[in-house]
Amino acid sequence: MNDLNGKSVAELNDELVAAKKELFNLRFQNATNQLDNTSRIKEVRRNIARIQTVMSMEQKASN
Repeated sequence: MNDLNGKSVAELNDELVAAKKELFNLRFQNATNQLDNTSRIKEVRRNIARIQTVMSMEQKASN
């Protein structure tokens, strides 16, 4: 969480897009029974939530 606080909104947005793409790929692999580490889905979902939380905090702080 600390590493996310120091990033700009553009960097956070880029990370969010990358994390969502990774989540899509993981879900696809899980559906086709190619995913070995299913706990990675949970980690990526939590990371997306962290990024969105930091983005909303920065948005509220700027208002």
